[in-house]
Amino acid sequence: MHVLVMTVVHHPEDARILHRQIRALVDAGHEVTYAAPYTARGVVPRSWVNGVDLPRAAERRRFAAVRAARRLFKRLRDQVDLVLIHDPELLFAVVGMRRRPPVVWDVHEDTPATLSLKPWLPAPLRPPVRALARMLEGTAERHLHLLLAETAYAGRFRQAHLVVPNETWVPDTVTAPGDDRVVYLGWLSEARGVREAIEVARLLLPYRVVVELIGYADPQSRPLLNQAVAEGVLEWRDFMPNDEALKRLDGALAGLSLLRDEPNYRHSMPTKIVEYMAHGIPVITTPSPRAVELVERYHSGVVVPWQDAKAVAQAVIQLKTDERERRSQGARGYSAARANHHWPNSARRFVSQLEAWAGVKQ
Repeated sequence: MHVLVMTVVHHPEDARILHRQIRALVDAGHEVTYAAPYTARGVVPRSWVNGVDLPRAAERRRFAAVRAARRLFKRLRDQVDLVLIHDPELLFAVVGMRRRPPVVWDVHEDTPATLSLKPWLPAPLRPPVRALARMLEGTAERHLHLLLAETAYAGRFRQAHLVVPNETWVPDTVTAPGDDRVVYLGWLSEARGVREAIEVARLLLPYRVVVELIGYADPQSRPLLNQAVAEGVLEWRDFMPNDEALKRLDGALAGLSLLRDEPNYRHSMPTKIVEYMAHGIPVITTPSPRAVELVERYHSGVVVPWQDAKAVAQAVIQLKTDERERRSQGARGYSAARANHHWPNSARRFVSQLEAWAGVKQ
């Protein structure tokens, strides 16, 4: 099976797209052409995919990227068995074309709810754009195949669709959590707690605990982070490929998830929590419902109030002084992740479903 995977919004090294889904397809013996904004993001394609460069869709600059994706789709539609898209913008690149292979839209997030997190979109335009997003979802459901990243997204659609959760690769063994470094892995923005993370780092300086942030920062957050780094408050490693970034979790004291109370986060499982558990470190999280459910079920971390840097710092200090509890939380989280959130368990269902939609004999 030859699969064309396209994104113009996500980083080409996106963990869900490249390190889980595409890797699962390649491991199953299928050929993948991966079209993504390589040049715009300053990366090169992995050797195990056929890389095609696309423009990046960012803020209000999206039309050129969608148009380029549509041209590519038209050129390759007779050469591939299935197309997998990862951005709602790409619905405009595939819908309405008469002759095409099966197209699958992987629904990563609650698209209408994310509009409140986009500072570049003027508030008066958000209601009509939200209505357009809902209309696009209905059109996609009628004409395409859908995959959902969260069970909570099912309520937005009329039919049942396969859920491919944001799980992770859980290593065979892990290092016990240490006592001098706290990590954050993921996108950095105000809604994801970047200001709280900086304040936590300041509060922990007297306790000789370093806060290490790993991930791409939005334009509003980059000056804050650059200033904090210049002052020696924290370490910020910017974007790292997922397979490299995950190695930085090993041996940390704890992993932070400081999401604010935003509509898009209320029904989503922060992938970073599963990644922290998979690497045997305690989780410190704000009380988004899915995060609380996971951490409390497995007793794998601490829940702190929204936007409360002092409570986060206190949780870190408590874990630093209580080695037994720190190790116990890390061990419980690792065992739960290995048993219930190991990506290969979902990878088989994902690949089988794509093969079925493409009409490939298994």
